[in-house]
Order: sequence, then structure tokens, then C-alpha cells
Amino acid sequence: MTNKKNSKFGIILVIVVLALLAVHVFVPPFVEQSMNRVHPSEPIAISDTVQDFHNSLTIMDWHSDTTLWSRDLLERSDFGHVDIPRMIEGNMAVQMFTVVTKVPKGLNYESNSAESTDQITQLAMVQAWPLATWSSLLERALYQASRITEAATGSAEFHLIETRGDLEQLLRWRSEGIAVVGGLIGTEGGHPVEGSTLNVEKLYDAGFRMISLHHFFDNRLGGSLHGLSGEGLSDFGVAMVQEIEQHQMILDVSHSSPAVVEQVLELTTRPIVVSHTGIYGHCPRKRNISDELMLEIAARGGIIAIGFWEEAVCGRTVDDIASAIHYAVDLLGADHVALGSDFDGAVTTPMDVSQMAQLTDAMFRAGLTRREIAQVMGENSIQFLLNYLPD
Repeated sequence: MTNKKNSKFGIILVIVVLALLAVHVFVPPFVEQSMNRVHPSEPIAISDTVQDFHNSLTIMDWHSDTTLWSRDLLERSDFGHVDIPRMIEGNMAVQMFTVVTKVPKGLNYESNSAESTDQITQLAMVQAWPLATWSSLLERALYQASRITEAATGSAEFHLIETRGDLEQLLRWRSEGIAVVGGLIGTEGGHPVEGSTLNVEKLYDAGFRMISLHHFFDNRLGGSLHGLSGEGLSDFGVAMVQEIEQHQMILDVSHSSPAVVEQVLELTTRPIVVSHTGIYGHCPRKRNISDELMLEIAARGGIIAIGFWEEAVCGRTVDDIASAIHYAVDLLGADHVALGSDFDGAVTTPMDVSQMAQLTDAMFRAGLTRREIAQVMGENSIQFLLNYLPD
């Protein structure tokens, strides 16, 4: 009788293990394929002249949430937006990888509560992230960062950029015709510090070089553009901004309330970044802050990186992105406009990273000059990093 019970228990255990394995293997790709899409479109013919010019560019993008998903960064995928082989195909030189640690249920651009059920907890469980990540936002950030550092350790083509010297070395290799790409690590919101400025140093030591203050909800630092309060920085938020500057980390105000942005501009001595956005005057949506605030950010030497999804640019095509970029260049000057795709950020875009030449072509057709295109596609961003990354 005991043997029969043991045998039955063993069968049940095997079934449970196989079911959990199936969930881990099949559910994450299914979820991602439903969220990180590319709009179907007719193939775009790129002329040899445009393609040659595109291949000569040094391209950088300020925002990709790729580490949220279970795909291997070093393997080419046929879904999602970014991986290292596709970065090389699209001539993307540098990608800022931004870690997502909390997303409220019922996510929207108008109003979200920080108390809503967090959807990243479920994703962490399904993807079999380490147990500590199931309850700690800091651990989620550190785990996603470790995926970047491990990929860089295991690849001759992909290199982690933490210092000015790292970036200079990458640029030298690329000037010699070596097919290499670089990655930086940033956050999607400041909540992973979990209420302690001491955790800024933990993030810095883990390779983080950019911290944004907010995502879709108010947090201990202050008000989100999509939260409930509309408030500025809290006392803790002020301390956080000072700690970020002290560590020579780049400060990103994407998703922050206008009141927060104004205070950050008053508090900081270094230029700031809006890592993925549209311009309100071009696309009057809640997601985009005012032209006036964008002008203030630019006047302080900041970077405004234009997104690739519909809510940022009020359109679904590559021409709509080019139109938003053209507006931003006219408003702010080409020196301050860059790329902030939001690739792999649960958005649908008209292209993935391997198809970046389509954007170069669209900017030509929109009337931007070769010089302006080169600046927007990456020259501005690379110079910003050379100026403000730590030694």
C-alpha cells in the first residue's frame, strides 16, 4: 500500500514539475509576443545612398526595457524589439537598457495608484526569477542588471559601458571596423531604492549609470505624470536627486510630474535627460510634458529622446516618428534631440532595432539635413555620455 502511495505521489510530483516547466517555457514568450509588437507594413526600400549614410552613423537609443523579458540577449529572436544580433544588423552602437520593477494593474496615462496590484511580481514568478525578486524592487533591479553584465561577460560583440573610458574604447573598436555594440544600465523609476539613498550606491556598483525618478505612479520621491497627486519632490526625493548627482549618474525625468521636473532643474548642476517621450506641442497627450519645460531642459544642456510608439508621437508609422523628431529639432535645436524608442516596453512600434535604417530614410524624407540626422541618431547622445559619464 505504501509503495502505491509513493508511486502516486511521484506521478503527481512529476506532473506538477512538468506543468511548472511548461509555464516557464511557453508563457513568457506568449506574453511578450502579445505586448512587444511591430506594426505590419509593406517593406520599405532603402536606397544605397541612404543605407551607406546610415551605416556611417554612430547610433544610440536611450530607452529599452528588454531585460524585463526572458529572451537571451545574445541570441537573435524573431519577436520583441532588441537583442545584440539585431543591434548589429541595425547599426545600433549603444543601447540604454532600463529595468522595470513595478507596473500597476490597469496601467493608463491619466491616473494610477501605487497601491494597485503590481504586474511585475507575476511576471517574475512566471519567468522563474530569483525568489528575492518576488518581493523586493531593489532585487528586481539588481537581477535585471546582472543579465546585462553576464551577457557582456560572455560576448566579444557586446560590452558594458560604465565609464567614459569604456565608451571611448568601444568607439575605437567601431572606428576600426569591428562589429561591437555597447550597453548601459538605467532604471524605469526611482522606486527600486526602496526608501533609502544608500541603495543608490548599490545600484551604481551594479553598473547603473542612469536613474529615472518615476514611472506610472507616485512614489516616495514625489509625483508622477500619471499618478494621483501631481506633486513635486518630497524631502526624500530632494535627497535622492542630490545623491544621484553626487554619484555622477544621469538623471532621467521621464514620467515625472511637471512640478518634479521644475524642481529638478532648480536643484541640479548637471544636464538631465528625458529618455523616452514626445513633445506636447506636436502630440498633445498626457504622456508628453509641455514645450516650455522641454525648452528649459534643453537650455540646461539636456537631451530629449523621442519615442517610437503611438502615444508619444501621435502616429503609428516611421514617418510619424520622423515628424515628431522634426518638430523637436525646430523647437529645441538639433543639439538636444535624440532617440528614446521604448523598445520592448510593452509597446507596438513600426520597426525593431534591426530596421533602424528606415528611420534614417524617413528623416531624409521629412526634410532633415545629414548633419541633423547624424546628431539625432547618436552624435548628441555619445557626446553627452563622454561629457557626463564618470572617469
